[in-house]
Amino acid sequence: MVAKSPQKQEQTERKIRVLIAKPGLDGHDRGAKIIARALRDAGMEVIYTGLHQTPEMIAEAALQEDVDAVGLSILSGAHMALFPRIIDELGKRGLDDVLVYAGGIIPDNDIPAIKKMGIAGVFGPGTTMEETVEFVRAHVTPRGVGEEE
Repeated sequence: MVAKSPQKQEQTERKIRVLIAKPGLDGHDRGAKIIARALRDAGMEVIYTGLHQTPEMIAEAALQEDVDAVGLSILSGAHMALFPRIIDELGKRGLDDVLVYAGGIIPDNDIPAIKKMGIAGVFGPGTTMEETVEFVRAHVTPRGVGEEE
């Protein structure tokens, strides 16, 4: 039997890291906090940005926290203006491989355009916590796992 080096073992056991962000002037964060708790209870590391985050602040937090996924929670109706800017800011920081998904009040008619801009999943009212947790698990490989030194 070959023992893994401590560094390799740490990489394979790294938890999925998720940033939950509230872009724009939306002042309601109950749903974001519930999602953050569900992801945490599912064994993920969760960073919550708090309210009133700019696209630059969200991307910078994602970079600094070395996250695997960014969950955007929006109720304000500004998703078509804010989401492309967030995707752009993540790209500027080399975070094109970070899964980005969204939840909140997003009209069904906007979902195809949102997915085309790089948002992998959109979850509206009535989505269960289990659906969101399983989506993240199914679409994320923790950064650094499986990468050669």
